[in-house]
Amino acid sequence: MKLLESAPSKYDRGIQILTLGKLDEAYDRLTAFIKPGQRVLDLGCGTGALTIRAAMKGAEVKAIDINPQMLEIAQKKVEKVKLTHRVELCEMGVAELNTESTGSYDVVMAGLCFSELGEDELSYALKEIKRILKPGGLLLIADETVPQNPLKRIINLLVRLPLVVVTYLLTQTTTRAIKDLPRRVEEEGFIIESIRWSWMGDFVEIVARNPGR
Repeated sequence: MKLLESAPSKYDRGIQILTLGKLDEAYDRLTAFIKPGQRVLDLGCGTGALTIRAAMKGAEVKAIDINPQMLEIAQKKVEKVKLTHRVELCEMGVAELNTESTGSYDVVMAGLCFSELGEDELSYALKEIKRILKPGGLLLIADETVPQNPLKRIINLLVRLPLVVVTYLLTQTTTRAIKDLPRRVEEEGFIIESIRWSWMGDFVEIVARNPGR
């Protein structure tokens, strides 16, 4: 993901290739849980795909990313659909979540964000998300994962390698899948309400609830 973020103008194209176009449908499903008037935080918002969907649902969205060029693209997209009154774009990373007030969000979204974090960073991010979510608040996740089934891991590697090569040749970008994301979410005290795996187990959508403190 860090390589992807080094070429923000090519980000959307690279993501579509690597995820075989399934990301848009995943984002539509996840944002279906968002209700008008809710306060939403979008982590690693990139070029604003989840942000705009949430704002279109009538939510008030704070979208954060550490890449200013990504935010510039997101800003242009938000302006194009006339949603600037619902969206606040901020240059910040998950390391700064401690600056957010406890219980201040109804929903936290993370689309292809956790896969760029190290083990300790992911644990920290999940703890902080749980803190800043209201009791009963939702964590919505869509990310690439390492298949749990050994055979599917091998098949995924064989299928993914050509995609990675093509994507890099076209966009000079790539991503990195992560392991055991549902387990990590549960270990931090969230209750998983729904989980949707791709057929290969290389992509997951998670809806998790903060049970409160």
